[in-house]
Amino acid sequence: MSDFVHSLRLWFAPQRIQEEGETPDYRFSLANERTFLAWLRTALALIGGGFAVAQFLPDLPWGVRAGMALGLLGAGVLCALRAVNHWVRCERAMRRGADLPVSRFPTLLSLAVAVVAAVMVVVVLFGWEGR
Repeated sequence: MSDFVHSLRLWFAPQRIQEEGETPDYRFSLANERTFLAWLRTALALIGGGFAVAQFLPDLPWGVRAGMALGLLGAGVLCALRAVNHWVRCERAMRRGADLPVSRFPTLLSLAVAVVAAVMVVVVLFGWEGR
């Protein structure tokens, strides 16, 4: 079974993680859980931002408003999914005594948010004539 499929199964059966390796110091597991919750807070903020853009920027053309809103909503969905995946991968690594996994996701998420923020800055600075 591929590592991805195994990790995906652990999303829904986290007790099976205990079958691997040795139990790490509980402080590391709790820190991993706090990181998971921080990712979820970020996901909720991105989703809230997407809804705010969709609702509170009615003067923008539909395509621009929908593009920014969908970008934020999509980033929120990906962030929520990445949170549980990252939690499982880190928990497994700690139990095995392996290096913690690295990821490009934080960089990609930062770039997506930066692009949407740059568009918003342009809209605020130069205004937008809703014609």
